[in-house]
Amino acid sequence: MEELFEFVKSYTGISIPLQIKIYKTIITAFVIWVISRISIGLVHKWIDDLKKQYRLRKIIKRVSFIIFILLVADLWLVKFDSLATFFGLVSAGLAIALKDPITDLAGWLFIIWRKPFELSDRVEVGEHKGDVIDIRLFQFTLIEIGNWVGADQSTGRVIHIPNASVFSHKLANYTTGFQYIWDEISVLVTFESDWEKAKTIIHEVTTYHTAKDVEHAQREIKHAAKKYLIFYKNLSPKVYTSVEESGVLLSARYLVISKERRYMAEQIWEDILRRFKQNDDIDFAYPSIRYYDNRTEGKKPLRAD
Repeated sequence: MEELFEFVKSYTGISIPLQIKIYKTIITAFVIWVISRISIGLVHKWIDDLKKQYRLRKIIKRVSFIIFILLVADLWLVKFDSLATFFGLVSAGLAIALKDPITDLAGWLFIIWRKPFELSDRVEVGEHKGDVIDIRLFQFTLIEIGNWVGADQSTGRVIHIPNASVFSHKLANYTTGFQYIWDEISVLVTFESDWEKAKTIIHEVTTYHTAKDVEHAQREIKHAAKKYLIFYKNLSPKVYTSVEESGVLLSARYLVISKERRYMAEQIWEDILRRFKQNDDIDFAYPSIRYYDNRTEGKKPLRAD
């Protein structure tokens, strides 16, 4: 072995003590990598839940990295009295030179500790909306929704957002605590239509399609109230009446799971169209210009002064 060290030294100029440290570092990295791969393999073998697999895989990789850094630091930094001194000096330097990465790391700690969102949650951070598909030390990743696509559907784009954004931007979570959101469908009928019948039809349709969601939401809101001050007195669908320039506006407000918003709206709209088609006294309204002809409408002609 000494001959090998001397041979390497003669060709590279690397001293024997430095070679030993390099070899130990390589061996340490290899051993930790092997243990990490075996651990991840066991996780995939024993656990079927993909979300739990992902979380445990992340934990194993992070713990392995931390152990490697500690062992290597203890091997190379013998001139420091303790690792505490080393990390103190490193932290002071990083605070100046790496402000943004440190803020991102602090954001990661905040996300892990306070859990403003978790994997698969639907969130909005600043101008970006999407489903969380990955959380790392310096950034989290969304699969984008909305933008040029309507009704919060996926665009297919992957967006990487620095973890520091949780400190500098407003964060909205569609799913944590209470996974339902309120959505509305607005139906405009003509003034000549039987708007009361139309309102009854819309209420019946929304009630039918959201019945299961209302029952589930009532149970879920009791659980969410233990952590958040979420309180709704009435979760059933409601249809509001107002008047617009072109007709009577009937707005249906109902609860829906955030990720099923477009599907639910489609089901409700299709039933409303079918029901309205069966009633000749209900017509959809749209912007138009109207004029009156006294002769055709049977009114008395205007007298000339």
